[in-house]
Amino acid sequence: MTIEVIGAGFGRTGTLSLKQALEQLGFDKCYHMVEVFQNPDHLEQWTKATRGEPVDWPALFAGYRASVDWPSCNFWELQLEAFPDAKVILSERDPERWYESVMNTIYPSSRKARDSAGPAMKPWVEMAFELIWDGTFHGRIEDREHAIDVYLAHNEYVKKQAPRDRLLVFEPSQGWEPLCEFLGCSVPDEPYPRVNTTEEFQARSGS
Repeated sequence: MTIEVIGAGFGRTGTLSLKQALEQLGFDKCYHMVEVFQNPDHLEQWTKATRGEPVDWPALFAGYRASVDWPSCNFWELQLEAFPDAKVILSERDPERWYESVMNTIYPSSRKARDSAGPAMKPWVEMAFELIWDGTFHGRIEDREHAIDVYLAHNEYVKKQAPRDRLLVFEPSQGWEPLCEFLGCSVPDEPYPRVNTTEEFQARSGS
């Protein structure tokens, strides 16, 4: 088994819905941030990747056929080197809505966890800050203009650097059709997944 689909889109661009959609289309399993929490031994590898150290990508992704969301989206190019036949999906959404979603869900959740995390959770929280909030957004996620600039720059970089014949720029609102055409799959009868909305996230976290 090898990675066949690489998600290059940032978190809060419908990545959990995309994970479910890909698994429904047969790309099972699909790696997502939730897998990091389910596989404690993976944390060291993501920390190494964040610090620019070599990672055995086939070993890390053993048993997976796709990857989406943070932390893996930050390393989509390294994954493409390791899995040269894979296709790339850049999940996008309106930048203002993306920022509002981040600031109403995963960022406050991360801050809360950092303030209250016990020894068991602390490594996960520190990885998130090192890679995402302090790394990707340079400690300035609360600066709306800066954060959106980083988001847009990332998306433009992916569009320029990914092989054009193996890149799909995708918004969840487009539904199954472009995704299935890109992957050569039949369109399912049921609606495209819509999970982990801001409201659902806040309900789970008690926000």
